[in-house]
Amino acid sequence: MTASSTLPRSDRLFFTFNAILSSAAIAFIAFILLRKTEGAHAGLEFLPALNACFNGLAALCLALGYVAIRKHRIFLHRTCMLSAFAFSSLFLVGYLVYHSLYGDTKYAGTGALRAIYFAVLISHIVLSITVVPAALTSFYLAFTRSFARHRRLNRVFLPVWLYVSVTGVVLFFMLRGSAPESTAGASQADSAPAQIPEK
Repeated sequence: MTASSTLPRSDRLFFTFNAILSSAAIAFIAFILLRKTEGAHAGLEFLPALNACFNGLAALCLALGYVAIRKHRIFLHRTCMLSAFAFSSLFLVGYLVYHSLYGDTKYAGTGALRAIYFAVLISHIVLSITVVPAALTSFYLAFTRSFARHRRLNRVFLPVWLYVSVTGVVLFFMLRGSAPESTAGASQADSAPAQIPEK
């Protein structure tokens, strides 16, 4: 008997839905990030800073949610985790909007800082791919009261999600700090996959 055949029907339906939705989301993000842009300017230079705030708020909610569940404050934990997902979603929307208009931003730093920037960026990108499917799975397990599986998943996933959120803010400041003074205010300071290509 296969492992999948032992899952309840509701689990199989959810995991199928999650796989389809996550694959579609990743494909759409890749399309936005890889397509050519015309360098349009729509007065949205403030979005990188706003997106960094969303990442910071997501990290704060994750930390508060962890503390809340350790204190058995279930409602506060649930509220914090849903808020973290909302802030992460707002970051993603804001990044895609900004990137679709402005395209990639070149990291201007050199030496050791350049190596650190790309090491952090690559780890951020790779781990961020897991956030949507793992967060949806975590919520599903919680709302179906599969708390043992919920805890097992989040022993691994919570640190990953927190890392992605915190490094999003770190990359914002690293990219902003590397830009020349004349362009620092308008630099794309998000921590998104499309910052690897340097044009």
